[in-house]
Amino acid sequence: MRKRFVQAPGGAGERPAVSLLRRAEGVDLFFVGYGLLIVALVAASYLAGALRILPTDPDAMDFELLLAPPATAGHLLGTDFMGRDILTRLILGIQAYFLPGLLAVAVALVPGAALGVLSGYRGGRSETVVTWFMNLVDSFPRLVLILLVVAAVRPDIYTIMVVVGLTNVPAAASLVRGKVRFLKEKNFIEAAEAIGLPLRTVVLKHILWHHCRASLIIRATLGMAEAILIETSLSYLGFGVQEPAPSWGNMVQSGANYFLQGNFWPSTAPALAILFTILGFHLLGDGLNNLLERKASR
Repeated sequence: MRKRFVQAPGGAGERPAVSLLRRAEGVDLFFVGYGLLIVALVAASYLAGALRILPTDPDAMDFELLLAPPATAGHLLGTDFMGRDILTRLILGIQAYFLPGLLAVAVALVPGAALGVLSGYRGGRSETVVTWFMNLVDSFPRLVLILLVVAAVRPDIYTIMVVVGLTNVPAAASLVRGKVRFLKEKNFIEAAEAIGLPLRTVVLKHILWHHCRASLIIRATLGMAEAILIETSLSYLGFGVQEPAPSWGNMVQSGANYFLQGNFWPSTAPALAILFTILGFHLLGDGLNNLLERKASR
């Protein structure tokens, strides 16, 4: 008689992702869900702006509806001081930080992961040189360095984001180096080396892909939030994207001139967009970190 074995819920036959979600706390799922919603909205808005699928012309001026409030006919979020549609300019303003932010994240993670692997896996003189470089970069105040670059060469936003990415290399390198040091003590690394696997396979697949991927994704979400904050801050100060091109930062600055007249919305709308977007990326990183830490502790 053939025996039947029934897999118990949560056992070895259950998919890891499903098991992880079942064990997750509600607040972590909320953080991740909200963060993913923000990421989806940002990506969709970027595509809408790139393809010019916009509610109205972002440069069209309606002088009969200057500083119109939200829910005005034809202008869901109202108009600014020149009668331009705020919603359209908010959507188009994502162009100012989306690709530059991705560039900053890539510049931080790719060299950071390489330096982390080099110092953690090789050790010795390599670790000394990498540690010296990380300490050197960390010794410069980030905002002061960015403002010095802006004052010296008046670069575009992509050059600024390269500088932002370079200042984040030490954090990514330190993260990967700690992971590599921990993994070097594990038997599977020794086994992989013993059977003659190429070094690039051990590093790229067994270390970075299988064990550092989640940590680097979390670091990417935090790096994107920082890139948004820096871009909007520079645009607010007049060093970033300039009018008439929309940026959430210069929209806040332009609308702030009308605060004393009681017109808060032209500045408040982009400020809320900045707040909720940065909050979404931070909560996504925090939620993913909590989920993965809970998975690792079980």
